[in-house]
Amino acid sequence: MKKIITNCAFILAVLFITTSCSKKTVSNASTATGKNQLRVMTYNIHHANPPSKAESGEIDLDAIAKTIRNENPDIVALQEVDVNTTRSGPVNQAEAIAEKLGMHAYFGRAIDYGSGYYGVAILSKYPLTETTVIHLPEDADPKAEDRVLTTARIALPDGKAIRFGSTHLDVRSAGNRDQQVRIINEIAAKETMPFIVAGDFNATPESSAIAELDKRFTRTCTTDCAPTIPVNNPSRTIDFIAFTKESPFKVVSQKVIPETYASDHLPVVVTLSY
Repeated sequence: MKKIITNCAFILAVLFITTSCSKKTVSNASTATGKNQLRVMTYNIHHANPPSKAESGEIDLDAIAKTIRNENPDIVALQEVDVNTTRSGPVNQAEAIAEKLGMHAYFGRAIDYGSGYYGVAILSKYPLTETTVIHLPEDADPKAEDRVLTTARIALPDGKAIRFGSTHLDVRSAGNRDQQVRIINEIAAKETMPFIVAGDFNATPESSAIAELDKRFTRTCTTDCAPTIPVNNPSRTIDFIAFTKESPFKVVSQKVIPETYASDHLPVVVTLSY
């Protein structure tokens, strides 16, 4: 009898340790209570030019599509997307990737580039309506590259609708980033639907831009967030997914995908419940 009790105690101890470790893998997740789930990705694709092929300028849209397909997101925010540029060829990269994945696409032009356009995009399993491209301010450094917030209304399968935004903030000026986030917050304050924004913020969690973002949005990771750049030996967390504080979302899980070939950023994927 003593041996049976000892074995039972050992099994219970193992179960306790296993459960505790499982919880640690989603240490930034809130308690998920909603019956519906939504899977969201943000990915700076570096115009589909793998860093190892930078010198040759090779474009590998299949590698980007494969990375996205492997995670099976419902909605994707893309940054550094080319449309008909001399460096990437006569192709709308957002539409080409979406076609490979069987998704809808909307491209938001930030600047003219190489006889074509360069900007951000939204991919979605569900139709995109009320699409907009909002140019973000750059008063602190007017000569900086123009930046945008691209948004769309997305009707989910359960009949609920959300607003989704993809953005890529200024890389040079902290002042520009702060101002750009303030505008995003102002837009979110007027929004009546749950609003998710995702992208490359070019700002780390301790920055003033992210502190500003946190006033209106809840980031899907707020502590011990895995770095997203560079892909080899990543050291900085600058790619985020966030939702307005009034939204019904709960974080089920979040992860940074260790895909080191396709782009110079690692993609971020989160599963939300609502």
